[in-house]
Amino acid sequence: MAATKFIIRVMLRIIQYPQMVGDELDGATHERMEQRAKYLRQEMTRLLQELEERSQEQRSQEQRGQEQSGFAWGALIITALQQWPFWVVAGVLVLLFGLCWQLRKRSREVDGSSDEESSSSDTDQEEEEEQEEEESEGEDPDDERDLGRIFAKRIHWPVQNLVYRSRVVEQVVADLIHVCQGLLSYSFLPVLQPAVGVGSAFEGWSPREEDIIYRLLVPLQPPRGHAFHLEPGTAREMLARNFCIRVELECTCMRDPLVVNMLCFLHHPEEELRRNQDPSLLRTLCTGSYLDVQKTARWFQNIVRSAWVVVPQSHRYKMNLLPSSQSCKLRLTNASRTTFFVEMMFGVQQGDSDIFLSSQSTEAILTPSTIWTESCAGAEVKFFRHMARQAPHNSFHLKCLQLCARILVGTGFSTYTLKTVVMHLLTTIPLSGWRRRDFLLRLQDIMQYLRCCLEEKRLDHFFFGNNNLPEEIILPPDFQTAEPLNLFQHLARDPAAHAEALREFSELQDRLTRLLFYGR
Repeated sequence: MAATKFIIRVMLRIIQYPQMVGDELDGATHERMEQRAKYLRQEMTRLLQELEERSQEQRSQEQRGQEQSGFAWGALIITALQQWPFWVVAGVLVLLFGLCWQLRKRSREVDGSSDEESSSSDTDQEEEEEQEEEESEGEDPDDERDLGRIFAKRIHWPVQNLVYRSRVVEQVVADLIHVCQGLLSYSFLPVLQPAVGVGSAFEGWSPREEDIIYRLLVPLQPPRGHAFHLEPGTAREMLARNFCIRVELECTCMRDPLVVNMLCFLHHPEEELRRNQDPSLLRTLCTGSYLDVQKTARWFQNIVRSAWVVVPQSHRYKMNLLPSSQSCKLRLTNASRTTFFVEMMFGVQQGDSDIFLSSQSTEAILTPSTIWTESCAGAEVKFFRHMARQAPHNSFHLKCLQLCARILVGTGFSTYTLKTVVMHLLTTIPLSGWRRRDFLLRLQDIMQYLRCCLEEKRLDHFFFGNNNLPEEIILPPDFQTAEPLNLFQHLARDPAAHAEALREFSELQDRLTRLLFYGR
């Protein structure tokens, strides 16, 4: 009712103050226009009074229920449409369409209601945070930084519910790993540890609106009677350091005296071991003396297939294993056809640090199956969670990262490049400067930082030789003393690639401008 009155009053305002279309009208035409305007004002005033009277009658019949009330409104609007001028009909049709859509939305039953409530809660929270920010700052509306809020509102931000969905995935994977641990008890296969959520979905942002991939790292520890030794790969220049995991047998003669039927792989006869004990890890998942990525992936996929029927969520989700030679990829679909794409990678921790050797290779070329790539994904998640705790509750740093990642599609720039830029800026710009009002300024900083790195052909890896890291992030000793790794070293070697990168950067600037002005 309030919206209808608002439209009518706007129409009255237009009638009272008609737009000047020219000074060449004769007196008779001008008089006819004045009479017509007077007549329309009378009709609109009468209609407004009629709507007010009918609204009072409508409020006295509230007990009929929400659905009947909706149809009464529809009848009321239809009656009013018979008397309104044509140029008012368009506005009322918009109201009618909105009303029907609202009734239809409320009548639908959605299986994933918890997800939708979480989305509504997130949207309401953002609106409350924006209002609190405006009230607490008390800024002049003409302040140039107010443009940040204006443009931020124009952006079509995808509703992803990452927090809720990430928790769902974490719980499913945690239960799955627990079942697998039970199946592998007292075996001589890798010991599974609780999974660690990594990647953009667990960092609180995602460049994609749909088909988000939830990546988790499953740490592996050596089974009884075995030890892992990490050996650096080749010394050639590369964007990620490669390692091999050498598996070594250990004497268990004096260990685990309470473990029944545990024979030492080193000091018991080969025939006795073959007859009375499962084979060692060297004979199952290794190539030579080194842990094999592909063999480990196939083994884990078979375990997951067997364990899924026992997982509590198996009656709510249909699980499909997707092809992968380096990880375990799942597609989980519930009754409402909500789909989760999950990828579980395997990792071996470097000491007590947040750095792992991962089964997921980042190299563009084919690598031997015994190569494990050094991954900082665990440290990156800890960094973003640390920033989330330290930043103001209405911080926009993840929105900036998400928006910039959206414009990278079809270019040679990776989302990891943008994430590295944002991580560097988060440690140099005070966190109080990442609010909604600073939205445009921070986007400008991100693009300017990237441009400078392109011109200098150098973008330092965030974790190598960086003294500005939070204390809670634990790195191997060689990370602190190592020379910063240049992520743009390929541009320094290839002038053609450098020229193409500069051209694509210009395209990124154009894309960002269009996105800010058109919202998509």
